[in-house]
Amino acid sequence: MNKQVEFFFDFGSPYSYLAYKELPRVAARTGATIMWRPMLLGGVFKATGNHSPAEIPAKSKWSSGDTERWARRYDAPFRHNPFFPVNTLALMRGAIGYQRKGDAEFHRYVDAIFSAMWEHGKNLNDPNEIGKVLVAAGFDPREALAMLDDPEVKAELKQVTEEAVARGIFGAPSFIVDGELFWGNDRLTFVEEQLAG
Repeated sequence: MNKQVEFFFDFGSPYSYLAYKELPRVAARTGATIMWRPMLLGGVFKATGNHSPAEIPAKSKWSSGDTERWARRYDAPFRHNPFFPVNTLALMRGAIGYQRKGDAEFHRYVDAIFSAMWEHGKNLNDPNEIGKVLVAAGFDPREALAMLDDPEVKAELKQVTEEAVARGIFGAPSFIVDGELFWGNDRLTFVEEQLAG
């Protein structure tokens, strides 16, 4: 049986975006399957007492250069989002909603949102801007809007977020392989070693 890597992510994390660009290559090299786990990073922070690097001036300044270095390493297009930080509750509910509809729609949605956030610097705090991104990606924004109030979607996002905390996750991106937790896109080397082993 192929190994699996669980990928816990939030669109508001630039490091989640970077991992999103690189993890499929890691999975291809190791023959692993990615289990996509959209979670609400704000909920994780609240439960664990952790904070966004954006809230710590020195760390925020350092992260700007660091994300650019990793983008070059992964050959990934990257642009700092001028509207960061972004409240991602609606975006993450959308991820859960489209995941429930199937892989093709989920991956198209994830690609559209990550691209809008970290390649094109769109203001995804603005529902109108989100609507434009969805239309450009071939989605019906009314369908997406309905998902935001779907009790099952809300419950599942809460459940995944609570599960992440229960399993020791405190930030994004996080990866779990064989029950072992790896945090940060810079740990993908160790993720790959674990998958290959």
